Amino acid sequence: MKNTEHFGQLTPRMQSFREQVLNEIPYIDAERAVLATEVYKNNQHQPRTMLRALMLKNILDNMTIYIEDETRIVGNQATKNVNAPIFPEYTLEFVLDELDLFEKRDGDVFHITEETKQQIRDIAPFWKNNTLRDRGMALLPDEVSVFMETGVFGMEGKLNAGDAHLSVNYEKILAEGLKGYEARTRQMMAELDLANPESVDKLAFYRSVLIVIEAVKDFTNRYSKLAKEMADQTTDKARRAELLEISDICGRVPYEPSRSFKEAVQSVWFIQLILQIESNGHSLSYGRFDQYMYPYYIKDVESGQIAIDDALELLTNLWIKTLTVNKVRSQSHTLSSAGSPMYQNVTIGGQTTDHKDAVNELSFLVLQSVAQTRLTQPNLTVRYHKNLNKHFFDECIEVMKLGFGMPALNNDEIIIPSFINWGVKEEDAYNYSAIGCVETAVPGKWGYRCTGMSYINFPRVLLCAMNNGVDLTSGKRFTKGYGYFKDMTSYEELLEVWDKTVREMTYYSVIVENFIDKASERDVPDILCSALTDDCIGRGKTIKEGGAVYDFISGLQVGIANMADSLAAIKKLVFDEGKITPAQLWDAILDDFTSEENKKIQDMLIHDAPKYGNDIDEVDELVVEAYDSYLDEIKKYPNTRYNRGPIGGIRYGGTSSISANVGQGMGTMATPDGRNAKEPLAEGCSPAHNADQNGPTAVFKSIAKLRTEKITGGVLLNQKMTPQMLSTEENKQKLEMLISTFFNRLHGYHVQYNIVSRETLLDAQIHPENHKDLIVRVAGYSAFFNVLSRKTQDDIIGRTEQTL
Repeated sequence: MKNTEHFGQLTPRMQSFREQVLNEIPYIDAERAVLATEVYKNNQHQPRTMLRALMLKNILDNMTIYIEDETRIVGNQATKNVNAPIFPEYTLEFVLDELDLFEKRDGDVFHITEETKQQIRDIAPFWKNNTLRDRGMALLPDEVSVFMETGVFGMEGKLNAGDAHLSVNYEKILAEGLKGYEARTRQMMAELDLANPESVDKLAFYRSVLIVIEAVKDFTNRYSKLAKEMADQTTDKARRAELLEISDICGRVPYEPSRSFKEAVQSVWFIQLILQIESNGHSLSYGRFDQYMYPYYIKDVESGQIAIDDALELLTNLWIKTLTVNKVRSQSHTLSSAGSPMYQNVTIGGQTTDHKDAVNELSFLVLQSVAQTRLTQPNLTVRYHKNLNKHFFDECIEVMKLGFGMPALNNDEIIIPSFINWGVKEEDAYNYSAIGCVETAVPGKWGYRCTGMSYINFPRVLLCAMNNGVDLTSGKRFTKGYGYFKDMTSYEELLEVWDKTVREMTYYSVIVENFIDKASERDVPDILCSALTDDCIGRGKTIKEGGAVYDFISGLQVGIANMADSLAAIKKLVFDEGKITPAQLWDAILDDFTSEENKKIQDMLIHDAPKYGNDIDEVDELVVEAYDSYLDEIKKYPNTRYNRGPIGGIRYGGTSSISANVGQGMGTMATPDGRNAKEPLAEGCSPAHNADQNGPTAVFKSIAKLRTEKITGGVLLNQKMTPQMLSTEENKQKLEMLISTFFNRLHGYHVQYNIVSRETLLDAQIHPENHKDLIVRVAGYSAFFNVLSRKTQDDIIGRTEQTL
């Protein structure tokens, strides 16, 4: 393991536990599906909130539980670690379609037994036309059917799964315990005026909250009992004492307030776990872990109740447990979430609400624990600001040098003012955390999906605009016809057509989002998640009904760099210099640059046109202008929670396209930047492969020209360097100065680094058995290189290697 002399090594037991989890073969797991089906069959008369509460109770009461020999933290999602439960209430369609295909995938492979297949087939008749996907598709108007048929908006994850993309109020959970939530729920229920029509749904919600709190208490008590039984059976005195302590802790938290660091860690894990048993929405994040956990940590360390090394082992244990949570996606959905990521983000650093540096002893310990475990989960984010502790920043770079894509860096200097401008209270804005990938929100006060709604594929929309409103990939009409590119006589004419087309597509994307959102609100309310988000209990509403304090969302805009390079090529080579006629370019695109003549045109597009990512104003401003059309249009459309309680209820931009650049690229024909059909698009807002030739400073300057303050959903920038580039102290300091300049002077939003050589990645493709531990940054998350599809691997290999 790299750099062990700096961060130390895992304890032998945690090293053993880590290897056990990594060596587990992921299976499809039907237990949750069977237990959920039982409740749905027998409780169709119940209000949906009550049905969901009873479902969670049945699962927690009856699911398989176990305690691994090495672990000090308990709680499991499925019958075996890294198994993927099935959530039939969302859909069984892809599961049934792929029963015999899960093991044959190119990436994101799952195994499945014949017994599990039969269990799924047995419950399938009940769920026919009875899932979120069924109801969502039935609800959608005919006007958007073409977009669902073609999958252009990438709604697979919204129909097949829950929402998540938030962090609950862990600070309050630790301080009050679920006992406090229970008391407040009873108080609010007692104060209801039952003659008020609004009380009908509120009463059902409050009853459901009480059911799930009791269910969580009973669930943790099951572990308490199991730990006691295991203690009575072991002859190992040390393990017996440990199991008895686990039994005591599980008998208290999370129902009771946490009294110690050990109790706080176990409480957080139970909540994190159960929320993912309730719903399979990903990007469920830990929030500002070093802030809300610090009081428990420092009290125990200073009183001698826990040694620092002991606390460190607990943290590594927590991260290994975090990796045991898994999710199966449809084959098509894996194209945008390659590597089976769960995006469980831990945020450290940043500032306190009184504007002081928030780095503390636990911040350093979290860094060390993540460095020791070197896993894909949790997703570690550091909040940067101009007064960030220098030693802490040094340690962040040391973790980066380990080469597993962490930590990502988010910039307080742009994110906090952006939140305040949108109406977030200053105190809350200073308490934001990363959620999932690069997106940000206020923990415990924000509604679902601060980003992650529909995709807008800019290059594909551009081709549609150039083709009189007809999608080039499917041949289907997407928008009204505004003209054919081959007949256009100026760049301004194209830009006008783009403006009309992207606004119309944005309008349709909002329709799709709203209808599916309403189906989700009605069909699959998350009771525990709502209860733990302020102020759903106070309002008597689930998150989807408007219970959160804040509710801003964003979709994902894909192919930023391809759009920039395409516009630059068209403007320069077609309209400014006349080297290519509009008809010639269009014919070359339709031909996918295959003929000899069209290959020459492709060569001109690639080599003779300026490229985004090189600090060339004329290129960067083209994509800013084109992006403005989307940003101006999207702000017109509130989300389904608008005027129902939360502050906000609106949409803004976001470029956190995860690995959707690969999947979206497969659905996009050849583009005017010279890219061939079906090849990946550029990832996030990063430049296209090897287009950025002027170094990392130029990349930063290009990115900074985007309307970062309006793209609050995340401006995701991936950079790649070889390990040799950070092998000297001088280069390490250069990188710190470069990042500081990007954040302080240019107001960049985010950056993250892949520290891995091209040679290593190529060798891993040839000899995967020699690189079992190789982790790469895919997008706003990291994944084991070997589990990725070949196309995603090639996309990562093709990224530009920067020098300092």
